Amino acid sequence: MKVMDNKEGRAMDRTFDRGATERLLSDLVRIPSPYFEEKEIMGFARDWLERRGVPAEFHHFHEKKVYDYKGINVIGTLEGGLPGPKVILNGHLDTVKLCSGWTRDPFGASIEGNRMFGLGACDMKSGCATIMLALQEFVKDASPFRGSIHYSLVCDEEGPFGLGTDALILDGKIPPDADVALITEPSSAFADVGFPSICLGARGGWNYSVKVRGRSAHGAQPEEGINAVSEAAKILLELEKSELEPHEKLGPGSICCVEFHGGGAALSVPDEASFNVFRHVVVGETRETVIREAEEAVRRACIKGKADIRFRVAPHDECDGFPSYVTPEDHEMVRQMVSSIREATGREPAFSYFSSVGDFCYTGGRLGIPTLVVGPKGGNFHAADEYVELDTVVATAGIVYRFLCRMAGREGGE
Repeated sequence: MKVMDNKEGRAMDRTFDRGATERLLSDLVRIPSPYFEEKEIMGFARDWLERRGVPAEFHHFHEKKVYDYKGINVIGTLEGGLPGPKVILNGHLDTVKLCSGWTRDPFGASIEGNRMFGLGACDMKSGCATIMLALQEFVKDASPFRGSIHYSLVCDEEGPFGLGTDALILDGKIPPDADVALITEPSSAFADVGFPSICLGARGGWNYSVKVRGRSAHGAQPEEGINAVSEAAKILLELEKSELEPHEKLGPGSICCVEFHGGGAALSVPDEASFNVFRHVVVGETRETVIREAEEAVRRACIKGKADIRFRVAPHDECDGFPSYVTPEDHEMVRQMVSSIREATGREPAFSYFSSVGDFCYTGGRLGIPTLVVGPKGGNFHAADEYVELDTVVATAGIVYRFLCRMAGREGGE
């Protein structure tokens, strides 16, 4: 059942109690969980699910090459017993590191009107709460259903490589032949559009470095040397002139220098310099096209020194970057989601596309699974005073639940 919230004029889902939703989200926000430090919150999530009859277990993994990181995900599978679609639910319980500038307790989960403030409240503990609440409601009906549901609450999405979801893929915990992946990131907030929104694609990206070697000389005679800083700057300026072809849904990619190093001696021509680039890509652009673009910029710069282009060291080849993806607007799973949103909110969703990377790039781009990003509305994600709008959390739980019921062949409790 849905009702109109008189204050905001938005449809809310009465399948899920707002008070219970607030309590679960408050508990999650109050547990600090910056990436690489998620053990406590994973324990809380598993115990919460187990107490409510939802199959839940830890998935442990060890990334040895780059960080020597021992990660933990919470996962579970619900088998329906009847032939049907394989549905992936995915969300991350880690957050970015705490930044400065907060005017509220970042772990206080304070509520002001319709907003809950806290680190991760929007991105994306609220989305994880909607998965947990929807699963709790779904398992109340013990009758057979069509297909299977494979859910994961992962660590390290906010880190450099998305190691939590990457480990699930490597260990076969995400079926590559799944029919749909639903990720409850804050789609309306990401795209800065009204709630509800279905994000149907995202840009991907690769991180690489350009190292330039010149020749040292006395600073009073710079013509005797090759200034690596100047040479690197020439390359960077040429790189930023590169023509980027736009995608019809995602727009163009982008080139951003995120770090520059060079020089430092008191009175010498610097013989080494380097810079790092994060290159957001769109569908059709790949690791190979990115490297060719950088090589072309080096050629145009006509430097006297030598330049070496390298991608960052990754745990393994498949997670050195994030492939872009787009799910067609007329896909059957999109139609099913649109119907689920109508049932839960009484509103028509907007289609949107995200400008940056996330675990959705792994399911949508790397695995080729039709991927839908649907989540609450909020603001200030990755910034001070992050918040989520609570009525959209309640509504998103209803959306997820109704989508699962549609996939499973259940009516979903109108």
